[in-house]
Amino acid sequence: MSKFKITKVTAREILDCRWNPTVQVDVWVNNEILGRADVPAGRSTGANEAKEIRDGEKRYAGLGVRKAVRNVCEILGPAIIGMDVTDQRKIDEKLRVTDGSKDKSNLGANALIGVSLAAARAAANAVHLPLYRYVNCNAHILPVPLLNLLNGGKLTSNDLDFQEFCIFPIGAETFSEAMAMGNAVNNELRKIVIKKYGKIAANVGDEGGFATPIVKVDEAMDFLVEAVGRAGYEKEIVYGLDCAATHFFNSETQKYTLEGNELTTAELLDYYKNLTAKYPIKTIEDPFAEDDIEGFVRATKELGIQIIGDDFLCTNPDRVRERAPLGAGNALLWKFNQIGTLSEALDAAELSYRQGFGIMVSERSGETEDPIIADLVVGLNAGQIKTGAGVRGERTSKYNRLFQIEAELGSQARYGGRDFRAAF
Repeated sequence: MSKFKITKVTAREILDCRWNPTVQVDVWVNNEILGRADVPAGRSTGANEAKEIRDGEKRYAGLGVRKAVRNVCEILGPAIIGMDVTDQRKIDEKLRVTDGSKDKSNLGANALIGVSLAAARAAANAVHLPLYRYVNCNAHILPVPLLNLLNGGKLTSNDLDFQEFCIFPIGAETFSEAMAMGNAVNNELRKIVIKKYGKIAANVGDEGGFATPIVKVDEAMDFLVEAVGRAGYEKEIVYGLDCAATHFFNSETQKYTLEGNELTTAELLDYYKNLTAKYPIKTIEDPFAEDDIEGFVRATKELGIQIIGDDFLCTNPDRVRERAPLGAGNALLWKFNQIGTLSEALDAAELSYRQGFGIMVSERSGETEDPIIADLVVGLNAGQIKTGAGVRGERTSKYNRLFQIEAELGSQARYGGRDFRAAF
């Protein structure tokens, strides 16, 4: 007999940070222990991600999730009633079999991942452990935050082609110090963009970074460099980009349109070489389109920095198995809702580590106040997290949870710092 038996599963429609609906799931153990999880949603999504289910009705412009909620309450929940909540792999396998599709499109990845995460939370609560410790008894690495201070691409309404311009405070001694550095730089950046473009430039995009009317990549980088200099952290901070190149790639011409210029893979790589020579950029996410394997291989070999696969890998174990051995990238952007269950996401992380890859745990642009990725980034000892700028509640909830974990770990805590890709 199971000591920790799942006795009830419920779900409801809630709102994410864009005022769009998403799924919240409750898993009850022995009718007295609750695990709850919210499901984030992406806007800049890869073609190979697990598929959400949306209602397609007039309400919420078709983005309602009542169908997904019903699938949890009427199909997925009943399928796992009576199972041992601590057996995550069996639970997730049951969810996958019940859905019956490779991409979770029958019942919805937003339904499956909600149940999977809520079950993990319930299990951790049942055994009286914080989730990061339940995931890994050796969890002790506090991540370097990749702070997205300038937004472009699909995250804003400006004409900046790249999606995120970030600072990476690798020279801090602790996570807490890194966040204080980020605050100082953000304050200086606000002054710079207001002086250049007026007060409207201080408005922010989906992930909390300034959504300024910048068009040129170099101008955005110059603003960041100036803000870091004013804050006095030139030696402690390097830079990161999320190019989200799939969104400026033309599949018909097989070229990239960047700042009005059409570029081949080789020409875009030359652009990155010039950019990384000019600025201390140490991490680039999706520098090429999601199926441009040649671009990823060459970038990894020739740029000598962290090359992260987001749409390129989709937190999918099969894609990691296929592409990592080719030398296509050297880091995984880890998003659990790209694959649809926690077990599969953990498998993608394990496979990545075995290939010598780094892992950056990431939010989605349509986030909730649920701080679960804070526990998971520490549970993975990943050493890196990307969860936006700390000016919106759905972002600060993750950072505040990391402050709590830092305090709980005390002297055991180690900050990823300059060893962010292998912070053991």
